Amino acid sequence: MIIFYYLLTWIVYILLAIPLFFLSFLKVKYKHSLKARFFLYKNLVQNIRDVHFHACSLGEVKSIKDLAFLFDSRITTITQTGYEEAKKFCKSVNYLVFENFIPFWLKPCKVLVIFEAEYWLILILISKLKGAKIILINARISDKSYKNYKRFSFFYKKIFSYIDEIFAQSKEDQKKLVDLGAKNIKIAGNIKINSKIQINKNYEKLDQRLIIFANTHKGEERLLLENFMLRKNEKLIIAPRHPERFEEVTNLLKAKKLDFVKFSSLNLSSSSFKNELKSSILLLDSIGELVNFYAISDVVVLGGSFIEGIGGHNPIEAASFNNILISGIYFHNQKKLYEAVENIYLCSDINELDDKIHKLHKKAKINQKSNLNIIIESIKEGINARKSL
Repeated sequence: MIIFYYLLTWIVYILLAIPLFFLSFLKVKYKHSLKARFFLYKNLVQNIRDVHFHACSLGEVKSIKDLAFLFDSRITTITQTGYEEAKKFCKSVNYLVFENFIPFWLKPCKVLVIFEAEYWLILILISKLKGAKIILINARISDKSYKNYKRFSFFYKKIFSYIDEIFAQSKEDQKKLVDLGAKNIKIAGNIKINSKIQINKNYEKLDQRLIIFANTHKGEERLLLENFMLRKNEKLIIAPRHPERFEEVTNLLKAKKLDFVKFSSLNLSSSSFKNELKSSILLLDSIGELVNFYAISDVVVLGGSFIEGIGGHNPIEAASFNNILISGIYFHNQKKLYEAVENIYLCSDINELDDKIHKLHKKAKINQKSNLNIIIESIKEGINARKSL
């Protein structure tokens, strides 16, 4: 099976190489990641480290920060935003290459730590052959994903046979993992809850009430704006989830003839944000700034949850700043994180959005913590057992 799978990765690579090459020039978010992953551009060298952390994107990379600090670490990631975040706190960062390259690209480590559902068979197999302990952390399986995993249970059973220890988010996840052939599973909760949320800029709180439409997706900005009336004593920030949609949202605001300004056009070096923001609406067309505005916000409307098919986004970051949180009802990918936050108001009827924004008062509060200590001890045991490597 392994040989067949590896040959299949080369067939897929040959078929997709040319389209992916052109796509890497057409889409901003793929500009660096596709070239690095599929063509090894500026990605030929990986450093030897004790612990190799692999996480997919921005939120996952933020979650492993505290763990990575504790060890001689390297990080691989998939997305450009994840890569840029990892570079802020780790010197050894790479995009994870496509699986056909892994056997001769991957350098040894003592422990491989993979996050949530990054089930790359060749990564796990080669790490195991090179002597690493394999740990899966923050493991979860949504109901939707579980059905798909069951269809290919033979494949996932093979993957789980190489994983030494698994730390699941809940008993429900543990049961699903056991059913798929996983072993040695402990429950540690969701480590995203433990992430230390830190701002990187201090903006002065506005005199007006600040409302944020956070991490919005295609169709959500229009939906939210059509069911919300901005008052005179309020300011609104719209923060699209993906940078490539900044122009699309700009055009939407222009078409609606709304009074707005782009964050990128503000001259914050010469005056404070409070004095610089003259418009009623700010389009946050910048990465890494949202947390700074959470810190001075009054109401946050969590995007990715008002239309089906996305599954919501992590509410922990927003909930860390004593504000009112409102969400749609489509947050199935974030159930455990939602359970960890008190007072998230759910908007099942979009027509009620305006009332909820203006009449609700209870602030969100994080009420759970996960157990990082058992994960740390497991990594230490893996390093100590492989000191000769």
